[in-house]
Amino acid sequence: MDRAAAIEQIQSVCNNIARELMRIHPAVPALAHKETQDKLYETVYRLTTDVETIKKALLKLRGMDDSKEL
Repeated sequence: MDRAAAIEQIQSVCNNIARELMRIHPAVPALAHKETQDKLYETVYRLTTDVETIKKALLKLRGMDDSKEL
């Protein structure tokens, strides 16, 4: 697998993870337990932030590949 294919695969997985994380949020209120809800919101936020960090790193790497040879 070359770098471009690896970037594409990782980006695709990150997009899928982000979509699935968005499905958690609307279900949380039905738990009707504030402590658990707060923990889930905090954790989903943290996970989303981490996924976005990966995506930004890939964009930066792709930009480096587009502008010069490594």
